[in-house]
Amino acid sequence: MNRTINQYIRAGVSLLALTAGLNGCTKKYAEMNTNPSAISAITAAQYPQMFAYAQQSVTLSPDNFEIGEGAVADVYSQYFGQIAGFNTDRYGIQQTWLPAAWNPAYVSAAPQLLTIMAGTDKNSAMNAVANIWWVWTFHRITDYFGPVPYSQAGSGVRYPKYDRQDSIYFDFFKRLDAAVTVLNSHKGEKPFGTFDLVYNKQSDPVSAWIKFANTLRLRLAMRISAVNSALAKTQAEAAVAAGVMTDVGTDAYMQKTNATYNEENALSVISGWEDVGMSATMASIQKGYNDPRMPIFWQPATQSGAFNGLRNGLSDAEKGNIDANSSVNVSHTGTRWCTYSAGNWRAVYTTPQDLMHAAEAYFLRAEGALNGWNMGDNAQNLYETGIKTSMAQWGITDATVINTYVKNVATPVAPGDGMNSAPVNNYPVLWSSDPTMQRAQVAQQKWLALWPDGMEGWAEYRRTDLPKLYPVLHSDNADVPVGTTIKRMPFLQAEKLVNADQVAAAVTLLGGPDNAATRLWWDVQ
Repeated sequence: MNRTINQYIRAGVSLLALTAGLNGCTKKYAEMNTNPSAISAITAAQYPQMFAYAQQSVTLSPDNFEIGEGAVADVYSQYFGQIAGFNTDRYGIQQTWLPAAWNPAYVSAAPQLLTIMAGTDKNSAMNAVANIWWVWTFHRITDYFGPVPYSQAGSGVRYPKYDRQDSIYFDFFKRLDAAVTVLNSHKGEKPFGTFDLVYNKQSDPVSAWIKFANTLRLRLAMRISAVNSALAKTQAEAAVAAGVMTDVGTDAYMQKTNATYNEENALSVISGWEDVGMSATMASIQKGYNDPRMPIFWQPATQSGAFNGLRNGLSDAEKGNIDANSSVNVSHTGTRWCTYSAGNWRAVYTTPQDLMHAAEAYFLRAEGALNGWNMGDNAQNLYETGIKTSMAQWGITDATVINTYVKNVATPVAPGDGMNSAPVNNYPVLWSSDPTMQRAQVAQQKWLALWPDGMEGWAEYRRTDLPKLYPVLHSDNADVPVGTTIKRMPFLQAEKLVNADQVAAAVTLLGGPDNAATRLWWDVQ
């Protein structure tokens, strides 16, 4: 299996494009797969397949997702508690896991995207969309590690330099602005045809990519709002003026298939493996609000028949000795991702993977309005529309149910977990008159709307320290003791061995020791 996959990587061909029946196989694909040097003969005809491969690879195969996101960002965001016996939930750093998040971007995606961008006219729709995906790919990498190889990523430079995170973000904004300008002249086109695994089902993929790019720009602008408020305001207002996502019709998902293991929905797979389950934080909030999304996000625990969550940072003994913490008494992800039958969990492999949604855009705009920025509406309207849009995203359309939630004065409750935890915080849903509470409310509802994207949930929590989450019960990391929160992943040991000088320089850019407690550039709260 690995040998076959490596052949596809060398050829720059998407496994999904080859095997999922999007366009069927051709003789040229077969020729490329049997010729180890075929990458040197790539022509524009292969750009769509290469783009599909760049898209699919960075949303992570199940193995990479498990140790690159699921047991890391998904638990650091406290979307999930850790059922499996890993210690990353206690801030343990597994150096051997870090390539799972790193390699797909540098080995799989960057070379494909660079080839497309170098081989297409800079004013073409292909070039613009490739640049947008480049930004999406690398914003997750830099927000995971901090300074990373960026300006020389995928270029073939033997010892690539690490770039300052602020310079990386400045380039993000330039790329997104230029891409949207280009795409405005290409509306109605389908630049990658059916090989665009995000928007190929849209009648006008270019218009959808414009909204995606502007929403991503808004996200990144808000990310830097505490460290460079002037630039953040400029970029956020420009993004909103250019047109962000406003309804679920252009929500972004990555198509998944069970044609090959690497293209299955990874959250579905690790849910079936019983790696993660509902967190006590999520249980406290959603139970308190009687959130109609709860039975969509989760299933009742198989033994108790109730919605139960785990506190983050449980010791192995606590996981094993307290019945309420056991696997059979923890809620797994909903039937969209896995089902339970005859004593076994079965993954729903083809569930599309969430990438970015209109609901997030409304909450970002609500926060921007609280900052005094021109977000096209006032903070309360944007906040309430964000809630309604998140409900629509999950198929909840009953106006009475939605309005009851929006007017909810209830607050989170004791989750009923195995550690007898108190309510996680006291934020109601109903819009408050207190500006401090308003920010907490926006953050909490955005936290819910971002689920299950733990990478983004963790980044936003680091940026704002909101919403209030439970402290981890135990820490295995002396740099991040109980009562503090994990801030980043250290640089790869392999990079320290083969690219030592550049990693040493990167530590100086980081502004602190290369550990999990050092804040990223934008994390100044």
